[in-house]
Amino acid sequence: MSGSDQEKYGGSFEHTSDVAAHDQPSPIDDAPHFDKHRENKLIRKIDFRLLPILGALYSIALIDRVNISNARVAGMGEDLQLNIGNRYTVALVVFFPPYFLFELPSNIVLRRVGSANWLSFIAFSWGCTMLGQGFVKSYEALAVCRTILGLFEAGFFPGCVYLICCWYVRYEVQKRLAFFYILSVLVGGFSNILAYGLMQMEGVGGQRGWQWIFIIEGLMTVVVAIIAWFIIVDFPDKAEKKGLLSHEEAAFIVRRIELDRNDAIPDPLTWAKFFHHLGDWKLWTFALMFMSTTMPAYAFAYFTPVIVQGMGYTAGIANLLSAPPVVTAVFSALGFAWIGDKYHVRAPIIAAQAVIVIVGLMITAYHSSDGVRYFGIFLGIAGCQGNIPAILAYQSNNIRMQSKRSVGSALQIGFGAIGGIIASTAFTQKEAPYYRSGLWATAALQFFVLGSVACTSWYFWKKNKQVDAGTLEKPIEGQEGFKYTL
Repeated sequence: MSGSDQEKYGGSFEHTSDVAAHDQPSPIDDAPHFDKHRENKLIRKIDFRLLPILGALYSIALIDRVNISNARVAGMGEDLQLNIGNRYTVALVVFFPPYFLFELPSNIVLRRVGSANWLSFIAFSWGCTMLGQGFVKSYEALAVCRTILGLFEAGFFPGCVYLICCWYVRYEVQKRLAFFYILSVLVGGFSNILAYGLMQMEGVGGQRGWQWIFIIEGLMTVVVAIIAWFIIVDFPDKAEKKGLLSHEEAAFIVRRIELDRNDAIPDPLTWAKFFHHLGDWKLWTFALMFMSTTMPAYAFAYFTPVIVQGMGYTAGIANLLSAPPVVTAVFSALGFAWIGDKYHVRAPIIAAQAVIVIVGLMITAYHSSDGVRYFGIFLGIAGCQGNIPAILAYQSNNIRMQSKRSVGSALQIGFGAIGGIIASTAFTQKEAPYYRSGLWATAALQFFVLGSVACTSWYFWKKNKQVDAGTLEKPIEGQEGFKYTL
């Protein structure tokens, strides 16, 4: 390996045999070398083939997950009597237990049956569920549909994160995760406008406007899922077989990932590895941080229309006004992601955005002017949505081996489901439309993010200093030369 390659891809690694997949000649030995122009062209090719379709599908997933808030203000609340007790809260919460439980099994299936087959199948399945949700006649039937929706959506987000992180080197990944995720958030933000339009179909075909929200958006999911089967690409080691890359291009991609972190070749996930990976405290810390930033993301998605409606606007206008803060969050998140990748930093980006969330929450909770409170929603959504790809990248940069990525992404995003449960229960009906207790619970989790970032940064800095001094007892992540990203 040349010194320039070592510097370019992040470290001077010696190829060890820490997993069975590496007990063979290194895949970089006979791999081709591309000049910068050809490398950039290849990465753009992968970007265009991988990210837009995943972003499109996940945008529909977000729409299908949170359109219950649009349907509620469009008449579903009255028709299904969701204002009785905690019915609306229960309808939100039942989505998350299956969403949490089936993420890791889904990642295991993903690797075995192929990303296109599995991701398109589960998207088609939740689309059919959403379509059926448009015909429910009772609160109980709605709760059943929401439970099934959580089951099928469980594997999509962790599967996408796992797939994307396997294609790129460490300091390319936050921009890609941000683009994939923020594209979906942007489209999801316009779902409020779409919902407003579908509400105008009130009475068409004998259906209420809120029913058309579920029916049309369910049909959209089914159509895009079918198209996705023809487009979604597989993991780098399978790309040549699927016809995405030539033999030379596939070998080059594997080579650059090996130079970056030496885990391009998959290592089988066994029970022994599974429990070993779960013993790493870092995975649990990353998961709790992710839970803490998805909580406000869900809270704003579920309750922004209600908060805005409480400012004196009609249901339709409240849905329309829920979209602009999401658009602003797109530019903020992409800007922070660009800075993070350019300067090879993660923790300062996360801390800055957590502070933005706290400021936004306090403004929304306590300012006397409705206009200023609405501005607080802009800040809150920008900070929490930007921190989702930032925290995903923080974990991705600081672990190795595909088996660990599979476990880590499932655990991390599974804890995101817990964030959804907290959001659903902390914002209680009796406190609508101000939800001050819920906003404070959200702020408390942002302080937890700040504390976690401070602790992990100190630990990572200490370990990196030991690597530089040559005094570390064991290599970081089992790889000589590997250093943590702060």
